[in-house]
Amino acid sequence: MYALCDVNSMYASCEKVFDPSIRNKPVVVLTNNDGCICAACHIAKRMGVGKKFVPYFQVKDQLAAVGAVIRSSNYELYADLSQRMMETCERFAPHIHIYSIDECFLYYGAGSQLDYVPAEGWQAHAAAIRRTVWKEVRLPIGVGVGLTPTLAKAANHAAKKIEGYRGVAVIDNEQARRQILKQMAVGDVWGIGRRLSARLCDIGIHTAWDLSRARPALMKKQFSVLVENTVHELNGSVRLSWDDVRAPKQQIYSTRSFGQRITDKESLRHALVTHSGIAAQKLRRQAGLASAMMVFASSSPHDQEAYYRGSVLHRFTTPTSDSRVMANAIASVMNKIHKEGVRFYRCGIGLVDLVSTKNYQGDLFNTSKDNAELMKCLDVINAKYGRNTVHLAGQGIEQKFAMKRAFLSPQYTTRLSDLPVFECD
Repeated sequence: MYALCDVNSMYASCEKVFDPSIRNKPVVVLTNNDGCICAACHIAKRMGVGKKFVPYFQVKDQLAAVGAVIRSSNYELYADLSQRMMETCERFAPHIHIYSIDECFLYYGAGSQLDYVPAEGWQAHAAAIRRTVWKEVRLPIGVGVGLTPTLAKAANHAAKKIEGYRGVAVIDNEQARRQILKQMAVGDVWGIGRRLSARLCDIGIHTAWDLSRARPALMKKQFSVLVENTVHELNGSVRLSWDDVRAPKQQIYSTRSFGQRITDKESLRHALVTHSGIAAQKLRRQAGLASAMMVFASSSPHDQEAYYRGSVLHRFTTPTSDSRVMANAIASVMNKIHKEGVRFYRCGIGLVDLVSTKNYQGDLFNTSKDNAELMKCLDVINAKYGRNTVHLAGQGIEQKFAMKRAFLSPQYTTRLSDLPVFECD
């Protein structure tokens, strides 16, 4: 059996955890640089003001009219609360797979007989997970239980979207499977996107139940093996799996738009070095080395000035994961990236042609300049005390390019100065 635990409107729910004054108000969270709506609580959605990826400036007056609370994305807070939620859910099952920042699968085993069955039954067990997460983390979640990951996803959809389930749904028999799948549109099935959904509707498959009754071989022939596996999963046969260790990335990019336009070369270099440090840390985490680095920066296509984009592919003499080597490489290509008079809106770097440290064979005539111990020390300190506690001087001290977050809430759990204060009479 599988259980899927999914936080309701993760970002908006996190904003309400430490601020009781906004728990009964519509809350909307914005993307980087306060550009678009990326999350909205159920109150905002009911009011019709929480549509995703709508530019904030277009609905600013509408949000103000209904008294919506606006928040900038507080990634530090969301990541910490996500970790606490995962640790709480982990106590309820032998195995856990973290699927995203707001979702995790719990796996209880399968075979001729279930390896684990809760004494209280699946319905009560799922309710206990939901209740415990709310009590200990104050995040509202939906819990769906099913014989396969896809059925667990379907049960979770019912728990959150179908009336009568109230946050918990279990598909452990034919009656429950039929009841839930008949109420699900085919586009709500895990792995069935908008375009695929339209194609399935064209041939008369409108609901998840219709898809479950399709012939798997025909679905493979007309669509793909993914759809074939989905049909099997909807009928209780496990076809999807995940590796205990995710495959390493083949490319690592770090890019972001600026909070305000920048024109000087030094500020642009600081921003690029900052991005190289972020990407290098991710590269070291997967025990990798980069043979080349893409460096790029551009103006905005929406500005009145002519659009400009500069990019350079820099190849390292020997593959590297050292932030210092990357920073020196950025300094050497700045004249090819920066252009006088350009108001830069965005920049970034990409580490490409990656190799594993375990498989890389060194070059006798080109020795590596990496200092693995120094980089390890850097990563340990920043992991313990927060990103950029220790960083390269090349990143600058006063960062003019910092992301715009005008509605940022306190980082209640990761910054000492933002710790909640309680006063007792």
